[in-house]
Amino acid sequence: MQKILKLGFVGGGINSTIGQTHYIASQLDGKWKLVSGFFSRNIKININTALSMNVDKSRVYTNLNSFIEKEKDRLDAVVVLSPTPNHFLVLKKLIKKKIPVICEKPLVDNFNQIKLLKKLLIKKKSFLRVTYNYTGYPMLRALKELIKKGKLGKINQLNFEMPQDAFSKYTLSNIKPKFWRLKDKIIPNICNDLGSHLYNLSSFLTSNYPNKVMSNFFNQSKYKKLVDNAYFWLKYKNGQEASFWISKTSIGIRNGLMVRVFGQKGTAIWHQMKPEELRIYKLDGREIIFDRGNKGLLAAKKRYNRYKPGHPAGFIEAFANLYSDLAVDLKNHRKKNKKNNYTFDLEDSEKNIKFFVASSKSNLFGLWTKI
Repeated sequence: MQKILKLGFVGGGINSTIGQTHYIASQLDGKWKLVSGFFSRNIKININTALSMNVDKSRVYTNLNSFIEKEKDRLDAVVVLSPTPNHFLVLKKLIKKKIPVICEKPLVDNFNQIKLLKKLLIKKKSFLRVTYNYTGYPMLRALKELIKKGKLGKINQLNFEMPQDAFSKYTLSNIKPKFWRLKDKIIPNICNDLGSHLYNLSSFLTSNYPNKVMSNFFNQSKYKKLVDNAYFWLKYKNGQEASFWISKTSIGIRNGLMVRVFGQKGTAIWHQMKPEELRIYKLDGREIIFDRGNKGLLAAKKRYNRYKPGHPAGFIEAFANLYSDLAVDLKNHRKKNKKNNYTFDLEDSEKNIKFFVASSKSNLFGLWTKI
């Protein structure tokens, strides 16, 4: 029998937007078991979260320091699910104790914190990974493989978008933003929330990084001092071009993540709301629709087919795929083997934050900016 890895949570209480998702995803394939946590500073939420996630009361803590001291030798990893502005202090304490860490994206929200964490991580030789859940979708992993094998030819353009309606003053949605999301820093929150996914997916799929960016940030919601829409135009050294669009004021669109990849031999399109379909358009006019049932496709592997094609998998399953990779990655780290190709470390976060620092400068001065 495989060893089940023991997991602790910092944050992720029942009042959070992502805690339950991480809990379900981590447990789905039997590779992890949540055994302890400091879920919330609110005592009632802390206890109720533990009850809902089947964590024994004796291993629920009311502060971070006691959680770390009493659990540091009892856990295989800790998942950081606190609000982004709190990440740095939590990460610093965990890394100092050489506790393996899995952190909800974005890792931190400024470059100075990245530099400090990098020094500490090298010194402690510890394990740190960041979750970008969309890369867990089987059809996106299949697309990555098709690109790598040259099935689309040389990639010329990327066109990615992620519109949502969370901040629209016209929507009837009951979504209420967390208070910390309503104050932008040098990098606007929407870049960390949505834009980081697009940048991550672009490098994940093509293994390529832009060297210049032009961007335009603006506001269309009732939160007047907040950036809630952004456009990005990207240039690459190899001649590749890309465009990103992110929005929180797109009426009626809950999650419009769409990936379009244009190559010399064909085009690929994937839509998050139809995650089981990967559409390929060929030079001769053919449209080919792939799903998990296509033999020879990476997505047809047993690990991506908890149930047979025709019975759609989705967001939670994609997250679970990532947690399975993290389990393998942690075991490899202990054996000093290479990082899993499907997980993301501090280096990925460093490139991500450099991109958005450059984007913010570009928006400020209205110029193409080097990354």
